[in-house]
Amino acid sequence: MIKSFSITDIGKERELNQDYVFESHERIGNLSNLFIVADGMGGHNAGDYASRFSVNKIVEGIESSFEQSPIKILNQAIQNANSLLRRVAEDDIRMKGMGTTLVAATIMGHFLQVANIGDSRLYIINGDSIRQITRDHSLVEEMVRMGGIDREAARNHIDKNIITRAVGATDKLDIDFFQEELNVGDTILMCSDGLTNMLSDEEIRKIVNKQGEIEDKARILVKTANENGGKDNISVILIEISEEDR
Repeated sequence: MIKSFSITDIGKERELNQDYVFESHERIGNLSNLFIVADGMGGHNAGDYASRFSVNKIVEGIESSFEQSPIKILNQAIQNANSLLRRVAEDDIRMKGMGTTLVAATIMGHFLQVANIGDSRLYIINGDSIRQITRDHSLVEEMVRMGGIDREAARNHIDKNIITRAVGATDKLDIDFFQEELNVGDTILMCSDGLTNMLSDEEIRKIVNKQGEIEDKARILVKTANENGGKDNISVILIEISEEDR
């Protein structure tokens, strides 16, 4: 069995938690399982609405899809949720400009399938290794790729919260898809930027590699992010891959 745990926290400086997490070990439509982290943006209540609405519509889309390919299933469901969210924003002035980042994953046999829009992340951690699988869709990440700034400077850059892609931002989404083969001992981490802006990758790796239950590790990640400032909402999903999953 896949073992997982999810947690979301308002942080220390926000008045509202605009993050939304979803996890299911049970089959949803033609997907064996489903895990999602969304980080909403917009005016008061709009970001909260955008993340929750988008995730719920994605789940509904997956449930009703006749596709067999995980990528086609996720793409179809996310694109449809995007269209529905934009329709709500057009009809309600209070929701204008709302959107959400999204990282979604499903484990099919030995393989992890991932969809990503925005700067919420998915990592695979195993022993001394921590690998960020997703690529941030952010202004600062574009600067890093072009060689304008280094990775360490990017963590504290004034424009680090400006994202270049989001659900709700455009009529048709440009979604990144990734496929990774999983190994025994891998831990998958999905998180919003409220975690990664407060902890370095190495700090995350050390916490995840500690002995203990998966629930304790997730709570320590959130606690440490709050101790380091807690400037944003913090969401974490941890998924452990054991021998029996192979």
